[in-house]
Amino acid sequence: MNTPELIRKKRDGCALERGEIFEFIERYTRGEIPDYQCAAFLMAVFFRGLDGRETADLTEAMLHSGQVLDLSCFPQPKIDKHSTGGVGDKTSLVIAPVAAASGLLVPMISGRGLGHTGGTLDKLESIPGFNTRLTLAEFRRVLGVCGMGLIGQTDELAPADRKLYALRDVTATVESIPLIAASILSKKLAEGIDGLVLDVKTGSGAFLKKFQNARELATCLVEIGTACGIGVQALITDMSEPLGNAVGNALEVVEALETLKGRGPQDLVELCRELTAHMLLLGGLEATLDAARARFDTVLASGQALEKLAQVIGAQGGDARVVEDYSRLPRAQHEDSVVAPEDGFVAGLEAQAVGQASMLLGAGRQRLDSVIDPAVGVIVEKKVGDPVSTGERICTLYANDLGLLRRAREMVRAAIEISPEPVRALPLILARLPEFG
Repeated sequence: MNTPELIRKKRDGCALERGEIFEFIERYTRGEIPDYQCAAFLMAVFFRGLDGRETADLTEAMLHSGQVLDLSCFPQPKIDKHSTGGVGDKTSLVIAPVAAASGLLVPMISGRGLGHTGGTLDKLESIPGFNTRLTLAEFRRVLGVCGMGLIGQTDELAPADRKLYALRDVTATVESIPLIAASILSKKLAEGIDGLVLDVKTGSGAFLKKFQNARELATCLVEIGTACGIGVQALITDMSEPLGNAVGNALEVVEALETLKGRGPQDLVELCRELTAHMLLLGGLEATLDAARARFDTVLASGQALEKLAQVIGAQGGDARVVEDYSRLPRAQHEDSVVAPEDGFVAGLEAQAVGQASMLLGAGRQRLDSVIDPAVGVIVEKKVGDPVSTGERICTLYANDLGLLRRAREMVRAAIEISPEPVRALPLILARLPEFG
C-alpha cells in the first residue's frame, strides 16, 4: 500500500476500499505508519467524511486490531450501555447492577473524564481500593461471579482506537462523526456483546451541542452496529443541565448508591429506567418497554441491585463498606453555597459551566495526565423549573483549595438564570433511534 496515495485518495473525496482501510489500520497499529501520515489521513476524513460502508470497514478494522472477548461460556444475554459523556452522568453505576440483577451479563468497559465531562472510571476509583485495571482473565472471573464488571480499556482490546484517539485529540479531528462512531463501536464490539444501548447526549454540557449532530451520530452508530451484527438502540437525551444533583466523583458515587436505595433524583431515575429497559428488550428478557420498565422498578425496590454493586466492588478489590458508610469515601475540607439573587424560578443551569467549575476544583482533567481530586465537586440543589426565594441555596460547592473555591463559585453563579415567570424544563429523552412504539 502506498500511504501518500491513500491519503490523497481520501483528500480528493474518493471512497476507500475495504482492503485499503484494513491495511492502513494494521500497519499504523504496528507502528509502520508514522503519526504525521496518520494525522493527514484523519484530517482528510474529517473534511471528506466516510460513507456507511467505509465507516463499517474502519470499525471492523479497529475491532480486529486486537482481541475480541469470547464470552460464549456465559449463558446470559450480553448487553452493554454507552454514553457519549455529560455532566453528572453516573448512570453506569446504577444501570449495570440493575441489569445484572435482572439476568443480563454486563461487560462494561468504560472511560475517563476529559474536560468538563465526567468519566465512570474516575468515579469508581474514588472508592478505596477499587481496581479498574483488571486483566482479561480477571475480568472474566468478575463477570462469572457478579454478572457484571467495570474496567478501563486494555491493551488487548481495540489497540488501534487507543492510538487513533490520542492522535485525534491533538489534531483537532475529534468531532468527525465517522471517527467517533468507529471509536465507540470498535471498543464495544471487542467486549463480545450481543447488544448495545446508546445514550447520545446533546445540549450545553454535551460533546455534541446541536440536536441534529447528535441525531447524525446516533443514526450512524445504530446503522454500523447493526451492520456489524449486534442489536443497537440509541436514545438522544438532554444535557442542558446536569443530570441528577451531584457533579464530582465521590459525590456521584453517593448519589448512585442513594438511587439504588430508592432515593435517587427523578431525572436520574427516569434515564436509568429507560436505558435499562431497552437493555432488557435487546437481551430478550422482556417483550415490551412497559414490562421492562416495571422490571427495573421491581429489581431496584428489592435491593438486589444494591447488593450486586456491593458484590462487584468487593470482587474488584474495593471497600464494599462504602455502600452503607459514606464516610469511607473521600471528603472535601471546605464547602460554600451559591444562593438565589431574587425570587423566581430557575430558568437555566448551564451544564457546561457547572462541569467546568467542578473540573476547576479538581474533579475533572484538562489533560489525560491531570490528577483527579475525588472529593470535590458541586451539588445542584435546585433544577430548571424549581421555584426559589431570595437567598435560598441553589448549589453547594465542595473543595480542598479555597482559592479554587472562590473562582468556581463565580462560574456556578454565572451559570444560573432566574426567571420571574414559571419555567418548564426540557424533556429528558428527546428521540429514540430506531423509533420505538
